[in-house]
Amino acid sequence: MQNPDEDTEWNDILRSKGILPPKKEKEITEEDVINIVEQTVREKQNGNKKDMVDMSLDELDELEDDEDERILEEFRRRRIAELKAQAQKNIFGDVVEISGQDFVNQINKAGPGIWVVLLLYKQGIPICALLAEYLNNLARKFPATKFVKSISTTCIPNYPDSNLPTIFIYHEGDLKQQFAGPRLFSLTTTQDEFEWMLGQTGAVQTTIKDNPRPKTRDVLFDKLLQSM
Repeated sequence: MQNPDEDTEWNDILRSKGILPPKKEKEITEEDVINIVEQTVREKQNGNKKDMVDMSLDELDELEDDEDERILEEFRRRRIAELKAQAQKNIFGDVVEISGQDFVNQINKAGPGIWVVLLLYKQGIPICALLAEYLNNLARKFPATKFVKSISTTCIPNYPDSNLPTIFIYHEGDLKQQFAGPRLFSLTTTQDEFEWMLGQTGAVQTTIKDNPRPKTRDVLFDKLLQSM
């Protein structure tokens, strides 16, 4: 026997003649409501040009409505947590002048996860002055990294001028890399080259992926790096 509740053309004809009672409306369950809400949220997400995790707090607020408020609020909380975590990392932003007595506290005890870039220099050496200027610029650009400088003989007694300028890279108090002397640095060294060098060590999160150093100097530079 044919089911009178089936949605068929024959049943529609019987209903129009009054032989069958009107078709019962399907009862909407709680599961149906949840599915509708989830589908609405998916459609909103797919329709957004920006991924929600990359949105600002103001952009997330604009998307909130009655159906997906709870889900958007969760994204908002996560985004706030990410911004707070990043703000806690960005605690430096300038170059600190240190002496030998400050070395342990400023570098060896810098803290977990902290990268430190130390410049040893002397007044009157042009290359040192150039790197000191780059250091100031990069300290503002990468506030999560600690940048310090020290007059060479103040930090390390009898440190030879022939090794200046010298860059030491530390992570969590341990020495990771060093760059010393005019073999690696010259007055033609650009800030992008210097940033790229620091980026290769992990000290800064640079977006410069390829070595900007002119090709004529690449071979010598790479050999010097490999020998260190």
